[in-house]
Amino acid sequence: MQPNPGMVKRPALWTDAVFRGPRPCLDGAGRLALGVLSGEGIGPEVLRAALGVLAAIEQAGQARFDVRTGGGIGREAEARCGRTLSEEVESFCEGIFADGGAVLAGPGGGRFVYDLRRRFDLYCKISPLRPFDALCHAARLKVSAVADTDILIVRENVGGVYQGEWMETFDAAQGRVCEHRFSYTERQVRRILQAAAALAAQRRGRLDVAVKEGGIPGISALWRELAAEAASSAGVAVGWLDIDLIAYRLIQEPRAFDVIAASNLFGDVLADLGAVLLASRGVSFSGNFAEGGAAVYQTNHGSALDLAGLDRANPIGQISALAMMLRESFGLTREAGWIEAGIGDVLRLGFRTFDIAEEGTTLVGTAEMGERIASAVARIARFASE
Repeated sequence: MQPNPGMVKRPALWTDAVFRGPRPCLDGAGRLALGVLSGEGIGPEVLRAALGVLAAIEQAGQARFDVRTGGGIGREAEARCGRTLSEEVESFCEGIFADGGAVLAGPGGGRFVYDLRRRFDLYCKISPLRPFDALCHAARLKVSAVADTDILIVRENVGGVYQGEWMETFDAAQGRVCEHRFSYTERQVRRILQAAAALAAQRRGRLDVAVKEGGIPGISALWRELAAEAASSAGVAVGWLDIDLIAYRLIQEPRAFDVIAASNLFGDVLADLGAVLLASRGVSFSGNFAEGGAAVYQTNHGSALDLAGLDRANPIGQISALAMMLRESFGLTREAGWIEAGIGDVLRLGFRTFDIAEEGTTLVGTAEMGERIASAVARIARFASE
């Protein structure tokens, strides 16, 4: 069949490296199923800001959403039913995924995220580290060190330390003995490294892998061997560094990295450390993906219970997670671009929440930041359609 000369080629998506099944699809009414888990602490506040931006997207474009809200998660759910991931929320997510949708989640404490990832085999977590230009001076690092950073942290989500088994016993001579057993299978490591290598092939062709050869020699050898295999198949360069050195270099020379693949524990540490490059954890975000197309998008910060209800939390991470969802699950690259441009515009105008405030900027709260970004998105969308 000859290509249609009028057909616009879809830009490459990160999820092209992860999804093996069909992408989320429209329902009979032409809407996309979007599940919302508000979370605890600052979760409801930052989710409210993100949904305000989503409303601006709906009003400005052709996309329509069937927004459904699920139950409590984290400590709230544990107090009510004894589990941070309740059966109610499991069923809610099942319904969203069955209808071809994706989930936008606020922060939830305890075992919530680990159990959610295991339950739906959300094996791949992608955390982008690309600072907004307007925040380079707000970072604790020199502008010359941070500018032009563009890294993907690709974390394995369903194996390793966080998905191990633990127990506590008592020894008369030594007191309490806490044990934790964990493992990695060849299948788990191979699939995350294949995804990471495919991502590197989309980008600048460089894959680095976090290991700890002296400390965990068996697992590190498995990651090294399978990384070499995945990189060779994808046609990308590969290197491996011990976790302590890769953490140091991530801050010392971040532009040396393109895609970093890491185990569950190492990837968690690197993504949070990488938020220093973004100026604040409040700006960090990620997506968690299953091979079959299920996806959950979140911030990389916690519930910040000390900030709850104070209108101080930074909603940019949650709003950026929404943009990532629109692009990576729904293919709405134009609308995602509107959101990212809107955030950039508001930051360039000098509006800041307390965590990214600088001298000469205007301090605003969670709600106002969300409203300003929504207004900027609406303005950008109008201009784009003229």
